[in-house]
Amino acid sequence: MRKLMIPVLAVTVVLMLMSLFVIQEGERGMVIRFGRVLDDNGVSRIYEPGIHFKMPLFDRVKTLDARIQTMDGRSDRFVTSEKKDVIIDTYVKWRIADFGRFYLTTGGGNVMTAEALLERKVTDVLRSEIGAREIKQIVSGPRNKDVLPDSADSEEVTTEAAKEALEIDGERDKIMENVLSGTAGSAMTDLGVEIVDFRMKKINLPEEISESIYRRMRAERESVARRHRSQGREKAEVIRAQAELEVATVLAEADRTARVTRGDADAQAANIYADAFGKDPEFYGFIRSLQAYERSFGDKSDILVLDPKSDFFQYMNNSHGASAK
Repeated sequence: MRKLMIPVLAVTVVLMLMSLFVIQEGERGMVIRFGRVLDDNGVSRIYEPGIHFKMPLFDRVKTLDARIQTMDGRSDRFVTSEKKDVIIDTYVKWRIADFGRFYLTTGGGNVMTAEALLERKVTDVLRSEIGAREIKQIVSGPRNKDVLPDSADSEEVTTEAAKEALEIDGERDKIMENVLSGTAGSAMTDLGVEIVDFRMKKINLPEEISESIYRRMRAERESVARRHRSQGREKAEVIRAQAELEVATVLAEADRTARVTRGDADAQAANIYADAFGKDPEFYGFIRSLQAYERSFGDKSDILVLDPKSDFFQYMNNSHGASAK
């Protein structure tokens, strides 16, 4: 009898261990019996984190991740309303909301299958949203009226880029909201998945289109640069003309002042000479002759042909000058 107790006890312990299962934090569990999910009145029985029991040998446990997961979608090409191609890279945040439906619709809780179906839904809605908008609406967000001037005609808006920014009412955020709301219902109904968030990470243009756009942008910037340079040259000419006018005015005023000063000096000198001539005409004549000699014979190469008996040489021929005649 004792010999049978040990095997029976061992089998009992093994069966008890086989009937226990543990669900980790962040996971949910389902018990599969004969290929069917156990349910309560048609609702799948979902096991929360903790220790639970099942029938050994007949039941098996399927655990599913209950945390928010990220589906990093591949870049795809879309066509805008302008018939231009854009390449958009997106990601989706999702989690399982109905574990029983998710298990049944994804072939046993296959995450790869779920993401493939979810990506198809998101891509279809995003394609219709992109096809109804232009590129400038897709790549830009809504206008921030708090940082823009009160009026589009404000003098503060002087650059072409700022004026263009005022004219664009971007719908990038609206597109993401529409995709999120457009796929949330079908994802829950078909897959038992709740879409938490949807974002467009990157929006690129194909290389052939990017090059043409870069050329157009470069031409536009060069046109703006030429306009600025021409305006700068115009302002430079105005400043230069004003400066030349001021220089000419200053020089004319200086020349007028100099002429007035020189005229006053000549008048004073004439008065001094007149006074000197009146006091001593002989001495005055002598001084004037010396000055004439100095100016006439200042250069050694000068030749002066005069009659030696002329009045010009009166002080050279006679040291007493006119008084000796």
